Amino acid sequence: MTRLLLIPLLVALGCSTAKRLDDPHVWRPTSDEKPDSIPGPLKNFGSFDSFSDALQAACPLLLSKPNATVAHLQQRDPELALRVSTEYCAWLYYTPEHKYELSMLTDVPEPGSALKGEASCLLPTNVDDPRYTPSSIKYIFLLHNHPFTSELSGKDIHLAAAMANAHGLEAEVGNRKIPLAVIAFFSNSKDAQHPTCDGFYQYIPATRELLKWLNEEGDWRKEKAGMVRWINATEFVITRE
Repeated sequence: MTRLLLIPLLVALGCSTAKRLDDPHVWRPTSDEKPDSIPGPLKNFGSFDSFSDALQAACPLLLSKPNATVAHLQQRDPELALRVSTEYCAWLYYTPEHKYELSMLTDVPEPGSALKGEASCLLPTNVDDPRYTPSSIKYIFLLHNHPFTSELSGKDIHLAAAMANAHGLEAEVGNRKIPLAVIAFFSNSKDAQHPTCDGFYQYIPATRELLKWLNEEGDWRKEKAGMVRWINATEFVITRE
């Protein structure tokens, strides 16, 4: 059993520090802005009839961004890997047109994280898609990458719980319900220029399941990684079978 003490709510997904470069896919508010919405949709990403198709497109997109995976540096220069690694996060959401779309990405770090040798991508609570009214958007997955292929962090789990409180544990999509979840993509590739999408970790607040999905030559295999049991509003334990 793993015991985690959670810090007060931070709308952030956590990992390590990075240099920031201009990218048409990446949205960065000015330093004096504290927006509660991220723009959508992401241009030239497309829309999808199923969330599984959207996930398979989003995984290589996020992992292709600069320093989104640092597996190639971990053994050779772990300090450099920590310094340059970057997290990108985005919302996968469902529109009134019955399509799954991606918001813009953001790599804005949590304030003060650089001083701790860490960083995170701060994901706003909402998506600002000017085509639709805010209440008509359904929030499905909080997406981000894990540069070190690590499991979900305490911040990831706490964030998923906070977003479920904001948007609901499940989204009604057509004639089905989809549970909101946080997802962290990872790559085991040593080729920094062509990282592979090797899988993702997932936490589902509605069921409290921790899952690991592995991509084996196009076939996806699910493994149960544990269960989250909340002790109170700021503390939980993870049980593993």
